[in-house]
Amino acid sequence: MAAWQMIDDMVNYMMFSKVHKTEEAILLFETSIHQRLFNILLVDFLSKPSKVPPFCLPVADGDAKSDHTILFYLKRICDAPLLNTSSATLLKPVKAFSNWLEGECHVRDVYLPAINFNGDLKMKRITFIKICGDIAKHNFLRLEDNVKRLKNVLADNKIFPERQKLFLALSEFYDWFHDDIFNYHGTTIAEHLNNIRWGIYEYLSCEFRRSFELTSRDPWMYKYNYPLSCTNPVAMTMYWDLMNHMLHEPYFPKFTTTKWLKTRY
Repeated sequence: MAAWQMIDDMVNYMMFSKVHKTEEAILLFETSIHQRLFNILLVDFLSKPSKVPPFCLPVADGDAKSDHTILFYLKRICDAPLLNTSSATLLKPVKAFSNWLEGECHVRDVYLPAINFNGDLKMKRITFIKICGDIAKHNFLRLEDNVKRLKNVLADNKIFPERQKLFLALSEFYDWFHDDIFNYHGTTIAEHLNNIRWGIYEYLSCEFRRSFELTSRDPWMYKYNYPLSCTNPVAMTMYWDLMNHMLHEPYFPKFTTTKWLKTRY
């Protein structure tokens, strides 16, 4: 339910202009403000729920950065599905997005004058996405963590500037990677998120058919038959809301990104 709601907030017709085709598509942010908001919301999606996860959820202990996101919990659902006998429709898009995030972004001729650098930079895509999203959300007084991230990125590329200059370099990094690289990947990221949303919908389809019961036609009323093990009040409320989401297909259609937005970075 959490994943579905977060994707609904990101991939919708307020954030993006309406698509005119669903194959080889290019999505355009409505404005630069929508692009910034999308990046901020995406960082929330790619963050741990909290230092101590609620509802006794497990803590990821792997090295993959994508495991320290909500994708980790979607993978756990796929490992032990409770609302379907198969999780294949959900596992495929979750794995695809995880692999994409862990992939390396190679950007040529990056210019960061604050640290007197002009050259190529390599890093995982999830790294620059999180740095840019945090910069978009916070002012410079709350960017200590991003300075550490940028320092690590530069160190991995054998660059070792003075620490104080890194604060000045953050805005330059943002100009390169948010305004340009993130914008380039916007359609691809939206496709991955939309595929996960449709994967959730397809995963839950059997459960919805089992659970839904029409109790009256005039007026139209219905109920859901909870799974036997669903007795916790919070879980029951979340289950009801989740099944209500299943009353119609996701509003955003399935689409594929044009190949021209998948050849760089």
